Amino acid sequence: MEHRPGLDPATAQVRLAVRRALSDVRPGAVVVALSGGADSLALAAATAFEAPKRGCTLISVTVDHGLQPGSAEVAETAARQAEDLGFDARVERVAVDGGGGPEAAARDARHEALQRVARDADAAAILVGHTLDDQAETVLLGLARGSGAASLQGMAAVSHLGGIPLLRPLLGVARATTRAACTAEGLQPWDDPQNADPAFARVRVRETVLPVLEAELGPGIAEALARTADQLREDAEAFAEMIDETIEDIVEHAEAGISVSIAALAANPAALRHRIIRHVVASEFGQSLTRTQTLEVARLVTDWSGQGPIDLPGCRARRTSGRIEFSAAGP
Repeated sequence: MEHRPGLDPATAQVRLAVRRALSDVRPGAVVVALSGGADSLALAAATAFEAPKRGCTLISVTVDHGLQPGSAEVAETAARQAEDLGFDARVERVAVDGGGGPEAAARDARHEALQRVARDADAAAILVGHTLDDQAETVLLGLARGSGAASLQGMAAVSHLGGIPLLRPLLGVARATTRAACTAEGLQPWDDPQNADPAFARVRVRETVLPVLEAELGPGIAEALARTADQLREDAEAFAEMIDETIEDIVEHAEAGISVSIAALAANPAALRHRIIRHVVASEFGQSLTRTQTLEVARLVTDWSGQGPIDLPGCRARRTSGRIEFSAAGP
């Protein structure tokens, strides 16, 4: 009897992750963001195996940002590998400009290209190759910045890009596993030199901080950070439901903006009170408050001593007639 070699464990793990992510996706095109690196290449191979079973067609998008010498050749090589896997492979060349730094500008350009291709194809989903290690790095960076629970939640397994589901199937898969899957399947990943450049904070976390934590505290740090992100996201979703249930009863539109009942804010725990304040400012004025700003507004409720209006991004908060009134900032 002929002996058949078993499926490589790394390949099996990546395929299972993709299968689960696609379980709720309608038949139609799925778009895979393919940089040519090991993570996105393993994702593409697994999607090519799993998606057709669900009646999905395959599109890959490789974005050439034009920021490094030879980027066009890298993009074409990635596209050829995608074609060999059965994809309709697209290379999108973009111009990277705008504020927020080069990383943010490149991400925005990449998202615009993915969204454009997905929209034109009426795609059922966009898949990107963020791994468990990426999640751990995101949580650590958020912790270092002190930016609160929102950033410590890391990346969601399911979000949306221009109204199209954006799936991250590999958030529970280690980066080493994606590289092993590429090796098992004879795929040749590209190693982005920027991923080893210590000028980037994320690279320093990857190459220095996480290895030190592993050495000093024991193995499993990345997994623990990813679990923390999942738990915080569950908490955030619960808070969001509580805010939705509460907000209609305590918020009123005012002539100059919007107001919130002081008694209702005072009756809520501090965590919920602060979230309500941030939610009101974000939804009404499209601005995010820092923790310091949020606490200053909360003092109008819990530590009132006659203080005057507080200037905030895009608006002003003041206490009046038993309510905290948020009004648009003057010119």
